[in-house]
Amino acid sequence: MALFELTLVLLLAAVALTALSRRLEIPYPSLLALAGVAIAFVPGAPTIEIDPELALALFIAPVLLDAAYDTSLRDLKRYRLSLVLLALGAVVFTTVVVAFVGWKMAGLPIAAAIALGAIVAPPDAVAASAVLGQFKVPHRITAILQGESLLNDATALLIYRLAVSAALGSIMLSNAVPTILLSTIGSVVAGYLLGRFSLLTLTRIEDAASSTVVQFAGTFGVWILADRLGLSAIITIVVYAITIARSAPRHMSARRRVSTYSVWESAVFVLNVLAFVLMGLQARSIVGRLSGDAQPEAFVFAATVLVVVILARLVWVASYVAIIRWFAHFGGEDRRREAPTFRGAVLVGWCGMRGLVTLVVAIALPAGFPGRDPIVLAAFAVVLGTLVLQGMSLKPLLRILNFERDTTIDREVAQARVAVMQAALDVLSRKTSAAAAVVREQYEAQRLIAENPEDAQAATEYDRLRLYAINRQRDTLEELRSNGTIGDEAYHRLEEEIDWAELAASPAGRFQPLTTD
Repeated sequence: MALFELTLVLLLAAVALTALSRRLEIPYPSLLALAGVAIAFVPGAPTIEIDPELALALFIAPVLLDAAYDTSLRDLKRYRLSLVLLALGAVVFTTVVVAFVGWKMAGLPIAAAIALGAIVAPPDAVAASAVLGQFKVPHRITAILQGESLLNDATALLIYRLAVSAALGSIMLSNAVPTILLSTIGSVVAGYLLGRFSLLTLTRIEDAASSTVVQFAGTFGVWILADRLGLSAIITIVVYAITIARSAPRHMSARRRVSTYSVWESAVFVLNVLAFVLMGLQARSIVGRLSGDAQPEAFVFAATVLVVVILARLVWVASYVAIIRWFAHFGGEDRRREAPTFRGAVLVGWCGMRGLVTLVVAIALPAGFPGRDPIVLAAFAVVLGTLVLQGMSLKPLLRILNFERDTTIDREVAQARVAVMQAALDVLSRKTSAAAAVVREQYEAQRLIAENPEDAQAATEYDRLRLYAINRQRDTLEELRSNGTIGDEAYHRLEEEIDWAELAASPAGRFQPLTTD
């Protein structure tokens, strides 16, 4: 089967698997990982090789930008100690432990063993987020996991770059510290400057499609430029995305924003699917190259690395939580209350699923890299093992831990909603026309609901009536086009207006359009 045909089939299969994952309440990457393994047994599946630099730019750049765009700077500052201990400490600790196993057990050169450690070190919060959101776990935990997922990629990939360069003889590990410092500082400055330049460009583009294309081109361009300048493309992209995220929404129209968000969400999904397709195809070719005694040895090594990766994270998280809690005993009441709990430590430790970054970085290893086949196979085993073992057991674990439902975000949303409704009423108070009175009445109804978020019946009734009327508008619009009263151009223009009205009447994830029965 041709690669293109196989990819189309797998994209459709991924949509079905995503629907199944929602029904089973498990992370969709877990099912994608199993599908990727199944590809290895498809008769006639093509054998492909992808350029390492292309793999990193194509898969990592847009996914990192998407994650960084949604990152909260407030949460990064608030939980900076935990984030440093996880994004830096846990990554380095896991890298060292795995490198030792790779050196002793598989006989890998030191630099190659460190590269393996860096590949499997960074967890991916995407797999955990879907399940954690269903249980409303403490906001501190979700914020830490999301922040760690972003920052640990930068740490791991910086170590990976240095290790690969050392293994190929282009740099000495003893000279790494100055390189890291210069790369980090230069990447932060470059990311900020490129972000500001991108903002100047995007604010001058009104067309939604053109804006989205420029965003993708800019993302890949920033990655390529940083790489050519010898900077850390990861750090550059992260700073670039955060810079844009803080200013761009104010300068983008609602239509552009809705369109752009939808495209990026779809693009990230497709990239995840393609990465797991490549995982299966690469695993097939690697197993085929391993023969005789080398095959069982490679599988035993891969299984060992998987166990070490899981245990290393659990040990690190439990250790730093114990130390923080010990120090908290010598502080005031506030410090003891803010100290992480051991229940939280168990959850954070178990949310160590590896995903897209580990997959792509493993695939991106140069063809002649020392020990490439066992390293890539071990990385695939870690991705598959953590997604299946940890991802599918996350829901039962959450039931055992039995966290109280966290309403931090709900309270913030309600508070902000009241403020923005009041702002609208204040500015309308100076208007005395009949139209202004009608608009004020609408905002007053919305503010009343926002002030009483627990009164679900009031919110439902208000939005049900709006959606009920909108649904009737859609029926009438369909009739006008069907009987030839209006053409398609007028139809689509009015359709867009009704879409915006429906979005305004549908608070995120809570209300669905009603039928006109």
